[in-house]
Amino acid sequence: MSDRLARLFQAIDATWPAAREVESGPWLLREGKGGGKRVSAATALQQATPEDIAYAEDQMQKLGQPPLFMLHDGEDALDQALAGRGYEIVDPVVVLSCPISRLTDRPIPRLTTFVIWEPLAIMLEIWAAGGIGPARIDVMRRAESKTAIFARNNQKPAGTGFVAVDGEIAMVHAVEVLAQHRRQGIAGWIMRQAAFWAQEQGAAEMVVLCTKANTAALALYSGLGFAPATQYHYRHKPDSGDLRYG
Repeated sequence: MSDRLARLFQAIDATWPAAREVESGPWLLREGKGGGKRVSAATALQQATPEDIAYAEDQMQKLGQPPLFMLHDGEDALDQALAGRGYEIVDPVVVLSCPISRLTDRPIPRLTTFVIWEPLAIMLEIWAAGGIGPARIDVMRRAESKTAIFARNNQKPAGTGFVAVDGEIAMVHAVEVLAQHRRQGIAGWIMRQAAFWAQEQGAAEMVVLCTKANTAALALYSGLGFAPATQYHYRHKPDSGDLRYG
């Protein structure tokens, strides 16, 4: 993995942190505590053998998590080895990047977005409506330099998002807009407010993660000036456990 890509994945871990990370053998093991795949998957730090895969499986099961692996570009041998053991691909993800200056080129309409931490009750309700519950809110709270964005539309609560900074990189996670306020530009204003805040923290680059299946979000990010930087996917065994915990 290049230094550039390693830096991106370091920022992903820092801005959406696992409850605990353990380097064991050739693996980085993450304890997610119900916070989802990104904070629960194992990542290879070096080339892994079939015996190493069995070791990682055992360690994840001891954490109470179904075995789940995150595969980056170029990890073809590990990818094939997992496929041979019955692991299937789930949620291919695109990592997209944009200079923050592309998102701070216009003012945000007055009383449209607000920078708020701790999240308001209505923000928690909006996240919950999108499937982002208490375990993922706990992930947000673990990040060091972070805030949340609250958006209104026609003087009504409309959406929310989370942004955290790791050095020069800012990452936006968990953007949710209520169904009745979609297709009205709210998500774009959330992204722009996040960029203004991140710029004040010294960040110069904005990064987002988006599943390939989420074509609406990919179109939004492309329209804002984001471009693909890399991609990754997960592998898990069907019926091995609830992926909210893996």
